[in-house]
Amino acid sequence: MSLEVFYGIMIPFVGTTLGAACVFAMRKEMNATIQKILTGFAAGVMVAASIWSLLIPAIDQSSHMGKLAFIPGVVGFLFGIFFLLFLDGTIPHLHPGSEEAEGPAGHFKKTTMLILAITIHNIPEGIAVGVVYAGFLAGNVNISAAGALALSLGIAIQNFPEGAIVSMPLKAAGMSKRKAFISGSMSGIVEPLASAVTIAAASLMVPVLPYLLSFAAGAMIYVVVEELIPEMSEGQHSNVGTIAFAIGFSVMMVLDISLG
Repeated sequence: MSLEVFYGIMIPFVGTTLGAACVFAMRKEMNATIQKILTGFAAGVMVAASIWSLLIPAIDQSSHMGKLAFIPGVVGFLFGIFFLLFLDGTIPHLHPGSEEAEGPAGHFKKTTMLILAITIHNIPEGIAVGVVYAGFLAGNVNISAAGALALSLGIAIQNFPEGAIVSMPLKAAGMSKRKAFISGSMSGIVEPLASAVTIAAASLMVPVLPYLLSFAAGAMIYVVVEELIPEMSEGQHSNVGTIAFAIGFSVMMVLDISLG
């Protein structure tokens, strides 16, 4: 693995770590409006990344199939949705701001299930980065180094609020700032690990790259629809989450088109 690729897959983890560091700067629990803004922004980034960095390249790479070029996109997308649905149903976890755990009954601590929730949803982001870099390393003409970097930067941007959203509740639950920071940071370590595993299997994945790109897109969209949009809309009605979504979407779109 080249240094360029190594740095690329580590960028999202840096975003999570910087976000988790907010626990040292903020004395109280994160303001609900700020959390809505950050969550909406993250959702916008993920939707744009799913479209421009994953689904469109998947369809472009299937152009030789003619009118059936949609098949890899649809099949991979649905598999991504059902993969995350499977994880949500088989691993006990607790989402930020929620009092009721999801998945099978377990005896985990509340903080452990909170970290598990974020870790589960970081897996598709790691796979997405890994798939794009695998395509670049394989010489795919539809994926450039700049395009792969754009995806990494976009996910890092959306990981910043995610890191803060994890670490702040942990501190509010009684965990020390240092432990909350480490736990928040480590919730993102699954991303470079998933990316590295994906790249390591690149030789096996090149023939099915369009399916894998759309799989990652489906998994990311699942997270947005199942978790982020409800979180940015809960509580007193406000449009700040929607506005933040639009900004996040626009930022990621600009990054992908200008760098890709």
